[in-house]
Amino acid sequence: MRVEPFTVGDFVHVFNRGNRKMPIFRDINDRWRLLKIFRFFNDEYSPPHPMRDAILATSDVAKMNPLAGKSFEWPKHWPPHKPLVKILSYKLRENHFHLLLKEIIKGGISKFMKKLGDGYTKFSNIKYEEVGRVFQGSYKGRTPRGDIKNLHYLDAYTQVFNVFEEYPGGIERALAEFDDAFEFALKDPFCSLGESFGKRNFGIIDRDILAEAFPFLEIYKEFVKDALLVRNIRQILGKLTLE
Repeated sequence: MRVEPFTVGDFVHVFNRGNRKMPIFRDINDRWRLLKIFRFFNDEYSPPHPMRDAILATSDVAKMNPLAGKSFEWPKHWPPHKPLVKILSYKLRENHFHLLLKEIIKGGISKFMKKLGDGYTKFSNIKYEEVGRVFQGSYKGRTPRGDIKNLHYLDAYTQVFNVFEEYPGGIERALAEFDDAFEFALKDPFCSLGESFGKRNFGIIDRDILAEAFPFLEIYKEFVKDALLVRNIRQILGKLTLE
């Protein structure tokens, strides 16, 4: 099953990978582009040229700041932000990405994922002068049921475990060097952990009920440490990880 049934109010772990498991990012700017799509395409309003508008909104800043291309300021001439979904957490990997979403309007996740897939595919094909699919197909999704802890574990899997797998030396070394690996995750701009706890603000995420469960970084860190070092998070989540 590609996407389990869900309704308004449900949380969904969403996953998609590159066509033929090929990389979806060929340089760091490709990763920034998908983050901007998370920000600017998650809206009921669909301007003709959303990314051009976003770039123009920061053109004055760009003259003074070479990092302005990473600005996530909402264009002033757009209507007030009306998101299609809540993005609770995310992580970009070389050939796939993870999103933990909440359905807040009927059909919101489906519409957002279509805008995301179409927008990034168009960008990539133009940039690399190619045609065809970037992603393997339509997105896959699993909905955590029952114990609220399943949502907590999915969040830790999305924005921490996936970064630990990229830690120098791999997951085993990350677990052995937990404190250093956690700091590594906090500094990863393509993972939502830093944004979740105020280290940066891209305007992408809304922690929803996770903000109540984990109001402080240290509380969350202890939870993740238990999930990864004491419990087997992959075994707990089973097919909810989609991999």
